[in-house]
Amino acid sequence: MTVAGFGFRHGATLASLRDALAQAISAMPRVMPLRSIALIAVAHDKAEALSLRALADELGLPVHAVGATQLNSTPTLTDSATVRALRGSGSTAEAAALAAALMHGGPGAMLLHPRVVSTDRLATCAIAALAPQRKT
Repeated sequence: MTVAGFGFRHGATLASLRDALAQAISAMPRVMPLRSIALIAVAHDKAEALSLRALADELGLPVHAVGATQLNSTPTLTDSATVRALRGSGSTAEAAALAAALMHGGPGAMLLHPRVVSTDRLATCAIAALAPQRKT
């Protein structure tokens, strides 16, 4: 199972988020079905954004709000100076995805690919995998 993490600007629309998610899925080295996403993760202050809530409702997925401290302490593959100055993290999407995956899937969770940017440049999306469950 996977977590889709998002970062987005104030003007991001549902179409911006859909596009970022579609691009993140297509960037995967292996085909990943949309149904493998179990959770949407986002910075705490963006959790109630209408466009994000619309996407979550459309996909039937819960939203995990990640606090600033957790975002800032979660390693990312991308290190955007702009995002670091605004948020304290190299990538909001990557940090949100990985932080939620670590919380829900344990220490073996990992980012699958660096974040991608929507065509309109208003949203980013990164996907993290929950740690595989061991069979007992």
